[in-house]
Amino acid sequence: MTMQYEEIFSRVKADGRGLALVPDEVRNKVLCALADAVIAGKDDLLAANAEDLERMERSNPLYDRLQLTEKRLDDIARDMRHVAALPSPLGRVSKARTLPNGLRLHRVSVPFGVVGVIYEARPNVSFDVFSLCFKSGNACILKGGRDADCSNRAIVRLIHDVLERCAVCGRSVVELLPATHEATAELLAAVGYVDLCIPRGGKSLINFVRDTARVPVIETGAGVVNTYFDEFGDVEMGSRIINNAKTRRVSVCNALDCLIVHSSRLADLPALCAPLAASNVVIYADEDAYTALDDHYPQPLLRHATAESYGTEFMDYAMAVKTVPSIGAALEHIARFGSGHSECIITQDEGRAHEFQAKVDAACVYWNAPTSFTDGAQFGLGAEIGISTQKLGPRGPMGLEELTTYKWIIEGEGQVRE
Repeated sequence: MTMQYEEIFSRVKADGRGLALVPDEVRNKVLCALADAVIAGKDDLLAANAEDLERMERSNPLYDRLQLTEKRLDDIARDMRHVAALPSPLGRVSKARTLPNGLRLHRVSVPFGVVGVIYEARPNVSFDVFSLCFKSGNACILKGGRDADCSNRAIVRLIHDVLERCAVCGRSVVELLPATHEATAELLAAVGYVDLCIPRGGKSLINFVRDTARVPVIETGAGVVNTYFDEFGDVEMGSRIINNAKTRRVSVCNALDCLIVHSSRLADLPALCAPLAASNVVIYADEDAYTALDDHYPQPLLRHATAESYGTEFMDYAMAVKTVPSIGAALEHIARFGSGHSECIITQDEGRAHEFQAKVDAACVYWNAPTSFTDGAQFGLGAEIGISTQKLGPRGPMGLEELTTYKWIIEGEGQVRE
């Protein structure tokens, strides 16, 4: 480890050590002060973001992820106040018992300590990570991508200004690393300094972090999302759900990638897909679906599916369509091509819905609602530090509770073990 990074990591660990002891009401005041500063500092934040946007083509699907707007800053401030208003996740007793020898045991929630987060072109993540980590008593080390570096630096300057003004802890409870591959490597090897690393981004980033890290990792982000329109699905409802799941924000991990349709409902496929044409969504359809859509969907947007069309996280105005003969075949397709993120069934048959939800192996499984709801704020968590697709530890949107571990507190009166 180079001296430059060891100094940064040491400062974060030192300043974060006492953060859990700061009263919750004091942490809440800091978060509310930061929310006020976001609103007051909009011009500076948007100017820094504009520098980043100038370097990216507007046609790039990541442009939407990178962009900050006045409304998005208002939403960030609102979410931060929501986080402040939530109950503290610390000090909760999840188990308590007295042993036959009189020892009193309590299992109590505590912070992880130092959380490192590696993310790509999403400057809002800087605010989300800090607010959730600060509220849960964790220090954080941010490693953003080059695309958002100007935005991230402006954001962390603002956070440092608020921390210095409030003077309740050291400013190094949050630090931003350089947007370099070297910084990523140093963070992933920071044994003794970093207690947990969370990558937020595409499949290649997550695979690299998992394969390289020497510190504990929770995988988040990669989402190959399917929606199954069952033989008992409602067309009007289905078209709204499909359109919202695909087009609300195409660059986010909960966006729809593949529509699976029961073969008995192919005649309804044009109606299900009709709203997508207004957003110029390219459809990669299998042979049966292509035939059903031919002459009913704009020809320049309709293409034949290939083997690569399935299992692809498009992050763009594009999606696949797969025809299946049964719910069993739909489940097999999801098991093969899904990423364990979010899956949906559209049906009026309650039994089918329960079967789907019981058999699909994913963090979030929907019935008659779009996967666009997979979001920490939508789940009432205030914000999210990521959406975990793994099974060991947190799963789904990770909020305050998911940023804690626990320790055992044991009290006695001089007992000794024989």
